[in-house]
Amino acid sequence: MDIYLVRHGEAAASWAQAPDPGLSDLGHQQAADAARTLLPQFAAGNVQLLSSPLARAQETALPLASQLGLTVQVDEAFREIQAPVPLEQRQAWLRQFMRQRWDEQPASLHRWREGATRQLLALTTPAVVFTHFLIINAVVGQVQGAATTLCCWPDNGSITHLRKSDGRLQLVALGAQMDTVVN
Repeated sequence: MDIYLVRHGEAAASWAQAPDPGLSDLGHQQAADAARTLLPQFAAGNVQLLSSPLARAQETALPLASQLGLTVQVDEAFREIQAPVPLEQRQAWLRQFMRQRWDEQPASLHRWREGATRQLLALTTPAVVFTHFLIINAVVGQVQGAATTLCCWPDNGSITHLRKSDGRLQLVALGAQMDTVVN
């Protein structure tokens, strides 16, 4: 069974500027492009659409949901990592986190990563999950047994393909990788 993780389109503001920004104009275009890419695979509608509760992920889901005539189920398991610092310190915390290993992380972050993976393994139909840079890293890293918190650089609007088989997830293909910094 195929599962696609779509990184949200470009946000209208950075992590340091807003707690829950929507999409920029470019982000809306990236969402439309992702929908065009995925649509042929799900034209019959045999797919479940899930999204992080954050605005940028939900807005990224809208073009595909509209074209398929489906609703998007919001799922907290696919929420971006929650930084344990105030808004103005989040970017510095994020940079530090991205240089670390999983064995350096507190239990709360292990639960966050395992929760997302558990939700993916619980799926019973093909799915598209609209989510975030670090969720994709957490899941792909767990699937690959990576020790580092960062194992890929999914670009905005990228589509990472996983396959669930025999109760396990495997990476089929990483989505487009970014060549700029995370905002």
